[in-house]
This record gives sequence, C-alpha cells and structure tokens, in this order.
Amino acid sequence: MPRLIIVPTPIGNLDDITLRALNVLGEVSLVLAEDTRHTRHLLVHHHISARLLSYHQHNKRDRIEEVLQSLRTGDVALVSNAGTPSISDPGFELVQAAIEGGIEIDVLPGASAVITAVVGAAIPAPGFLFFGFLPRQAGERKERLDELKRVRQSLVFYEAPHRAIHALRDMLTVLGDRRIVVARELTKVHQEWMRGTLTEMCTQLAASPPRGELTLVVAGASDDAGPDTSTAREYMRARRLAGENRKDTIQQSSRLFGLARNDAYRMWLDLEREDREDPGSP
Repeated sequence: MPRLIIVPTPIGNLDDITLRALNVLGEVSLVLAEDTRHTRHLLVHHHISARLLSYHQHNKRDRIEEVLQSLRTGDVALVSNAGTPSISDPGFELVQAAIEGGIEIDVLPGASAVITAVVGAAIPAPGFLFFGFLPRQAGERKERLDELKRVRQSLVFYEAPHRAIHALRDMLTVLGDRRIVVARELTKVHQEWMRGTLTEMCTQLAASPPRGELTLVVAGASDDAGPDTSTAREYMRARRLAGENRKDTIQQSSRLFGLARNDAYRMWLDLEREDREDPGSP
C-alpha cells in the first residue's frame, strides 16, 4: 500500500541524515520539497537521483489533490529545507488530507533544531514548550509572551536574525530578566552558542547583530511567579478529553504548573461541572 513518508533532513551539516532516510529518498516515486534547489543539493551530495516537486507555503493547498493522485501509484516522501516537515514548515495539511483519504503515514525520526537547542542550552526546567516563530508585530508579540510568562517549562522559539533584537527586548519587558541561550547556525561550520541573561543578550546582539538561523531557549518562570492556572486548565481539559485518569492528571498538573494538589482537584471538578452544563461538550 502506498505511503506518505515524512522524512527529516539535516538542519545544517549534510551528513546529519539517517541511513533509512537516504534509502527512502532513493526509492520513492516522488519527493515533495519545500525548495527543490535546496533539496537537490542534498540529494546530489548523497548521490541520489529522485523526481522532485515543489511543495511550499504558497502552493501547498493547490498541490494536495495532485499529491493524493501520485500516492495511488507509489510512495511519496515529504521533506522541508531543514529538520522535520510540519514543525514550523509546510506539511500539516497534506498529512491530514492523506489520513482522511485512508493513506498510510510513516514518520521517520531525524534531526531537530528544537531538540538540539534544548539539550545544548542545559537550562534546568520541568520540560520545554516549543512555539515556533513569535508574531512579527510588536503588539501581538507582547500579547503572546504575556500568555507565557507564568509557564515553568523552558520556552523555545525560532527567530529570524533581523528580528531577534526586537524579540529579545520584548521578552525582557514582558518576562523579566531571565536566562536565555541563543543557538545560531546549529550543526553548521559557524555554529555558536550565546549564553546569558536577556539583558546581556540584548546588549550583545545590539552591538553585533547575528547572522543565520536562530533558535532561542528561554528559562521558564521561577517558583515565585505564582501558578500558571490558565495553561494548567487547558492542559487538564485536553487530558480529560483524551480519557486520561483523573488521579494521574491532577498529579501531573500539580507538578508541571505549580498548583497545590487541592487547587488542581478543584480545577478538575470545575471542568467536570462545565462539561455537564454544556450540552455540546464531549
């Protein structure tokens, strides 16, 4: 049965690709590429000949039916310019359409700028949350950061070099002076890890604007920031809808979001009551 195969590609160093990924790219009938020139460079480096078709942010919806037709006759691979497709890259809509069409999905493991940055940052935290790119407009960016200021997990973002200083200044204003690690050009020749506080990093980047791709890892809220009740509520609601055990969900919510166990229990009861009162709830 033909499959849509999601294939991660290197985030920098062209040798950071799995043997399985190379085998798939050499065997499929079609490779969907965010930028065919970029992907061809990778394929040539590994001596692979493959039929390429562009699939990017601006044509992804128009391509879906064409790709579904191709999947009737053979496997199709989806790649982005770097890392795993559909993580801040095109792919989600196609995967969703394939699933709805009864097509088998296979996701290969591979390189990830998020995981690489979090491990290298080494900022103590009860996990991390990834948010992709922050909004470009300052007002929207500050609103988004305000929603995250009580989250205790490390906050991970992608950022363009020309917007980095603006994003860091807004973080300093909204989040306060926290630890941050800026990972630049990961796995490439000029890879750099910049570590410090938001104040220090604002000064450093203002004096020497960065070049290349950036991944930001920002420390989560401290214990004295108060419980993150909004995020905890959404987390608990999602676990309830997924059928998770009440005791386990309350325990996890209490640990992750700094809630007293009694408060977490009351939040669960509130959600139960809301579901009973809302006739349209699951």
